[in-house]
Amino acid sequence: MNNESERLHLFAGYGIELEYMIVDSVSLDVRPIADEILRAAAGELTSDFENGDIAWSNELALHVLEIKTNGPATDLADLADLFQANVRRINEIADQFGAQLMPTAMHPWMDPMRELKLWPHEYNPVYEAYNRIFDCRGHGWANLQSTHINLPFANDAEFARLHAAIRLLLPLIPAISASSPVADGHITGFVDYRMEVYRQNSAKIPSIAGRIIPEPVYSEADYDREIFQRTYADIAPFDKDGILQKPFLNSRGAIARFERGAIEIRVVDIQECVSADIAIVKLIVGALKLLVEEVWVSLEEQKVIDVAPLAGLFLEVIRIGDRTVVKNPELLRVYGMDGHEASVEEIWRSLYKRINASVYGKTISSTSQKIIHSIFDKGCLSKRINQQVGGDSGLLHDIYGELCRCLQTNEMFEV
Repeated sequence: MNNESERLHLFAGYGIELEYMIVDSVSLDVRPIADEILRAAAGELTSDFENGDIAWSNELALHVLEIKTNGPATDLADLADLFQANVRRINEIADQFGAQLMPTAMHPWMDPMRELKLWPHEYNPVYEAYNRIFDCRGHGWANLQSTHINLPFANDAEFARLHAAIRLLLPLIPAISASSPVADGHITGFVDYRMEVYRQNSAKIPSIAGRIIPEPVYSEADYDREIFQRTYADIAPFDKDGILQKPFLNSRGAIARFERGAIEIRVVDIQECVSADIAIVKLIVGALKLLVEEVWVSLEEQKVIDVAPLAGLFLEVIRIGDRTVVKNPELLRVYGMDGHEASVEEIWRSLYKRINASVYGKTISSTSQKIIHSIFDKGCLSKRINQQVGGDSGLLHDIYGELCRCLQTNEMFEV
């Protein structure tokens, strides 16, 4: 949507995307049959299937399927029910192949060097180009499932406000959404190992992902010059045909999509059930609205915060989650915190309290509030998985089997 008059204004719509693994119903090993499931649903081979308000589509890896809002949703209220109906429909189809969907952001024992199969159909040249340049047989490409949140802006002024707010919130998000503590059959030591491998997957060309936190640029022209053109120039020697000279090449934790008038947030791990995903989305959106409204600091103060302190905080949060302590006075002011330090858990509780005290609290249903309180009290999904595993990797099959059940029944994973 290049025409400003056709674009949605701030928070006037939401594009939500949920990615899931397809696994064997018994062994829980990955099953690369996304094309067969899409074919069964559509009656023909396709990369996209529209099912009313929700659409299904392929991803780079053939064992991953994405379900998403079919265009922007005007609000978040009914999305959990819509997504849940589609999860159950996909599982009905997958059952014909002896398969099912698995939640969480990484498969716990997949061997990506051996098991990755790229999507072989439409759009394959793009995936093959990535594979040729970066070798996608690694966790950072082959074993990643996330929730993407697309938020609209109508013009440069709105983009500046939204981009400034998102940059500031990105480092905090994994503390509530991390669901990837396990890879290669063992606990990794990171609450969000997905982001640890994701941030390194294009290290051959560092400008593609940057430091995950986007640079402080606040107009389409500056973004094009500072981010797009730099990445296009850096990849050009490896991409002679120009296949990857597109905005999707940008792999930061939030990417601007000017062609559709939206910013896509990509640091949210997928949860064990759609109600938890939507509850986290509502919490993130509420916090962003407060930042956009300059409740604690002005837009000009937000805009000047550099990448370095945010990127440093992000690295600590993906490692130890909500136990991370923030001591930077500039960041504490941004998050509305008094005092000399605060844990990320304390910051999120404070943000949530302020959201509930505002008009935005009314948009968070009682079900979502219960889930948010549970995450605050019992920890993110990674923390709960860690507690259940303990030191016994032999429990992984049972634990992830239970997570599959949670997805099917739309229940939280309890410990």
